[in-house]
Amino acid sequence: MQALGRVINPDSSGKERTKLTKSIVKAIRQLMTQTQPDQNTRDLAAFIVLGLEDIYKSIDISVLAWEKRGYWVKADRFRIDWEWTLQFSKQMREALLKEDWAQVALMAAKTAQKFNNVKIPVNNRIGEPWIGAFKNL
Repeated sequence: MQALGRVINPDSSGKERTKLTKSIVKAIRQLMTQTQPDQNTRDLAAFIVLGLEDIYKSIDISVLAWEKRGYWVKADRFRIDWEWTLQFSKQMREALLKEDWAQVALMAAKTAQKFNNVKIPVNNRIGEPWIGAFKNL
């Protein structure tokens, strides 16, 4: 009988988080070019909200392995580093539902500051994942 190697999950929460951050940055860039609020603006803002919520949900999955090994400080520091995603998503969701576009722009700018180190290549495969996101809000 042959020994099996380690099972590696190609869709880890870390990779998903990286993909989401790049998509959110692209959506923020698109949102900042909008001159008038329309359906695309709503979709972009909703996508940012949903993306931030998904990032927040992925944190516990990521720190689970560290906690099993007793790396409590590392796990807590990671949680603290990403805790802002929950507050930002709540504030932006509230502003979007009230159609307070100044607040939406402010929250998008704050989010962009948090992701200022995220680089997106010119030839990316991200596409436009925000289309129809407002319906899922």
